[in-house]
Amino acid sequence: MRSAPTILHLDMDAFFASVEQASKPSLRGKAVVVGGLGPRGVVATASYEARVFGVHSAMPMAQARRRAPNAAYLVPRFALYRSISEQVMGLLRALSPLVEPLSLDEAFVDLEAGGAAWDERSARLAGAKLRADIRAATGLTGSVGLAASKMLAKIASEQAKPDGLVLIEPGTERALLGPLPVRTLPGVGPATGDHLRRAGIHTVDELAEAGEDELVRLLGKAHGQALFAMALARDERPVVAERETKSVSVEDTYDVDIHDRVRVGTEVRRLADRCVRRLREAGLSGRTIVLKVRRYDFSTLTRSETLRGPTDDPAVVREAAARLLDSVDTTGGVRLLGVGVSGLADYTQEDLFAQAAGVPADDSPHEEAEAAPAPEPETPAERRWPAGHDVRHAVYGHGWVQGSGLGRVTARFETPGSEPGRVKTFRVDDPALQPAEPLPLVSWRPGDEEGAGAGGGVPDGEPVSGVDQAGLSFPASLPKSRSGRGGGAARSRP
Repeated sequence: MRSAPTILHLDMDAFFASVEQASKPSLRGKAVVVGGLGPRGVVATASYEARVFGVHSAMPMAQARRRAPNAAYLVPRFALYRSISEQVMGLLRALSPLVEPLSLDEAFVDLEAGGAAWDERSARLAGAKLRADIRAATGLTGSVGLAASKMLAKIASEQAKPDGLVLIEPGTERALLGPLPVRTLPGVGPATGDHLRRAGIHTVDELAEAGEDELVRLLGKAHGQALFAMALARDERPVVAERETKSVSVEDTYDVDIHDRVRVGTEVRRLADRCVRRLREAGLSGRTIVLKVRRYDFSTLTRSETLRGPTDDPAVVREAAARLLDSVDTTGGVRLLGVGVSGLADYTQEDLFAQAAGVPADDSPHEEAEAAPAPEPETPAERRWPAGHDVRHAVYGHGWVQGSGLGRVTARFETPGSEPGRVKTFRVDDPALQPAEPLPLVSWRPGDEEGAGAGGGVPDGEPVSGVDQAGLSFPASLPKSRSGRGGGAARSRP
């Protein structure tokens, strides 16, 4: 294992919630919870102000509302999050060719492979500059961990939260790991943690003291040996630049169980079309079609069918998913449906018409047959105006939805660079109010020496240039990094 602390782990701070606070001046410093707002919704991210009340990710939204009734509850804006994530990942790739993204807001970087760092001092400087560059480009904060291995770098970034930098100095690894709970180590989930606890092993020191033979007896050879090595601060896993995508899938959870078999079939076809769109966006095709059904009693059934060759044909995927649905009993209701494609390839088998059981292949979205199902009820106002999503009013300009219901929608009109804005209520069908694309969190104007900074934004009606797929605009080249608010040299602990 290398001795220099040149493995960097970046974790953006409360990413989804921080994006919402940055784009909405009235929510800065307030409790913000992002996730599904329906009866079965779960928390995706909670701001640090909301975490004070015990709200955390993966918590049922109903429980979060009980703990923090006065928080702002918002529907995710994934297109915006992905666009900002691409900016951050671009900054990481400028440091090294070896960048291993783990999610939209988290990644490992091998600084030594890119010549960005080779010892403790250069690693600390690279980490501090990265945090400043992220602040300048996005207005957001990220926590950085630096160590000689991936395991230790991730532990360091956890200690750095929020908005900090921690470097684990060579020679201090065992002392740092010893008192930590065993759940800190990669590969120790709830089940393994409970198994070790029953054996009297609670800390990493106790894991090391148990010895390799005892861990192999308790957990099996591969798992036992791996955990013993990690307890001794040994982690040889390299930073892997490209992770192979194993499957592409989409799924929906329904606020009310679906009992109508025709409606279930309609939803499966719609999900199949969405899945194919994702396949094509990624330039992939696949051989195995997978259907996932979670029933009213929480039992989950998975069915799959493997085709003769890879496809990205929507008709083929729809027909296969429909055949799989025929083998599933949905009596009693369905709460979740999903369609996925695995066995991925970067080419398509053209001659697959027979697999579609006579359904012609085409690129058009699925259209309902003449024997259409009973019309679905009108989309409720809350679905038309998701809380937190962007709007534009002909008079008041850009804003976001605070809430809707009973035929009304309430919006607050403000931009990332403005003061907290005014609140207005309209009819849901008011033609002057329209959905809008998000504004950039940070904007540059001609004549600015260093850009608008973290508090930048675009006033209502001011044009911006260089619009990307998510409707965001960014300059062709970023300004040189500056420390900004909270940037530059971060706090560090051994």
